[in-house]
Amino acid sequence: MPKIKSCSAAAKRFKKTANGFKHKQSFTSHILTKKTPKRKRQLRGLLQVNAADKPLVKRMLPYI
Repeated sequence: MPKIKSCSAAAKRFKKTANGFKHKQSFTSHILTKKTPKRKRQLRGLLQVNAADKPLVKRMLPYI
């Protein structure tokens, strides 16, 4: 059987952890002037992929 290609867009966005996948939060790249400092600070960290979305990410990244 040939190898399955991984989705290169997903490979750039998700990283594997022990418990699943981590991803960067959205709404952090532009139009930051109207966002409060508290909101920007809370968007800074990484999040775990939701349990409902884990199978989709696993399918996009078969060998990771």
